[in-house]
Amino acid sequence: MKDAFGTPQSLLILGGTSEIALATARRLIARRARTVWLAGRPSPDLERAAAHLRGLGAETHTIAFDALAPDSHETILGKVFAEGDIDMVLLAFGVLGDQAHDERDPVAAVRVAQTNYTGAVSAGLVCGRALQAQGHGSLVVLSSVAAERARRSNFIYGSAKAGLDAFTQGLGDALHGTGVHVMVVRPGFVRTSMTAGRPETPLATTPEAVATAIEVGLRRRSETVWVPGALRLVMTALRHVPRPLFRRLPL
Repeated sequence: MKDAFGTPQSLLILGGTSEIALATARRLIARRARTVWLAGRPSPDLERAAAHLRGLGAETHTIAFDALAPDSHETILGKVFAEGDIDMVLLAFGVLGDQAHDERDPVAAVRVAQTNYTGAVSAGLVCGRALQAQGHGSLVVLSSVAAERARRSNFIYGSAKAGLDAFTQGLGDALHGTGVHVMVVRPGFVRTSMTAGRPETPLATTPEAVATAIEVGLRRRSETVWVPGALRLVMTALRHVPRPLFRRLPL
């Protein structure tokens, strides 16, 4: 169960090698989180991440999970919840893809969409139902400012995140009043290995800053968190830019 300050004591991360997720885990472990499950494709990186969190004092487990295998989600994630209550699920898996390449390769484009959207729909529904059954917990979903409006430079990724964002908001409404808290997190450009080599956008941030925003959002029981907060105003303005002008912006 969460402690007196609302800090999760048990955490399930879907996308166990995500730098944002691991920064969040480190922050929550420092605030008394004691049990962490890292779900992801088996790899040395996943095992290194688990060893790192164990070194911080958390009882850490790994479990094989593939976003692209939704038929397995109920069984795999059910095993985690069968071990005891989970205070927080962090849905952190996703891929950026390569826009220029993926426009010419529909199969690759579909893989981006399936990973970022359909895999998350499956996992989100399974975890939401499990949290509801236990009567408490938070489901935190990493969306993106790219969900707010499709841009020429990343509309395949952005469209999948838009679907994920809308799904998560709807799931939050469906679970309202059940004891389950659902929170959408919309970071801008985050400096990680996934974005290495890509040109930074204004208001770029770090995994640690996103982790801090997630912790604050949990305490406030926020439904939507922007990182950094100024992006909320920026994206509100961009949503209303006429399309002929929007096409000319360096986005």
